[in-house]
Amino acid sequence: MTDDVVLNLWRQPLGEVPAEVWDRTDLTVLILAETGISELSTAIGRLTGLRTLDLGHNRIAALPAELGDLTGLGDFLYLHDNELTALPDSLGRLTALRYLNAGENRLTELPAAIGGMASLVELRAQHNRLGALPGTIGELGALRELWLRGNELTGLPDSVARLAELRELELRENALAEVPAVLAGLPQLRRLDLRGNRITELPHWLAEPTALPALEKLDLRWNEVRPSVRLLDALGARGCAVLH
Repeated sequence: MTDDVVLNLWRQPLGEVPAEVWDRTDLTVLILAETGISELSTAIGRLTGLRTLDLGHNRIAALPAELGDLTGLGDFLYLHDNELTALPDSLGRLTALRYLNAGENRLTELPAAIGGMASLVELRAQHNRLGALPGTIGELGALRELWLRGNELTGLPDSVARLAELRELELRENALAEVPAVLAGLPQLRRLDLRGNRITELPHWLAEPTALPALEKLDLRWNEVRPSVRLLDALGARGCAVLH
């Protein structure tokens, strides 16, 4: 692999991206974090050599569809801490991308097209306004970490059961009234964070050895729930620590 060609404008008080940046088709890494920008030119689509793009900590309210032209984007896409209310469907064309951070925005939903991002290993959408996840989330067969803290989720789609590689699931500070039954068969899930929800009782299936067989940590703090001794013993025997 050739060396990265990096343009790092982190914390430069730009206000807007200089036009000459869009002529840098040699770039593999472009860092525009904390530059005060509020919009992104459609010319971003020219930078097809990019593998990493950092747009975090700005004031961007909308993303151009041309972002989906960056099909070589295989490493990181940082969109966190902006003013986004939606993500473009064109993100589904980023089939090589492994890490997406869209946290700390104003998203009320994730696009169904996100299911096309087949290489995602880590997806962060914490501190948004998500009331549900798209059913296509189950198509992310490589996904290992899903971070959803501080949303408005009341449940999970059935397709989550297909996330066979998922190791870490953060559902802290949502509106869940129960542990989603769809999680029961996840073979690799090791850490499940349910802090600060509305859970008052736990399902019987949690005690079954075939349910969440790899679980190492179950965090139930700040819920009005008292796990039974039987459940705690069953999980403890499997090496799972329960915090409540």
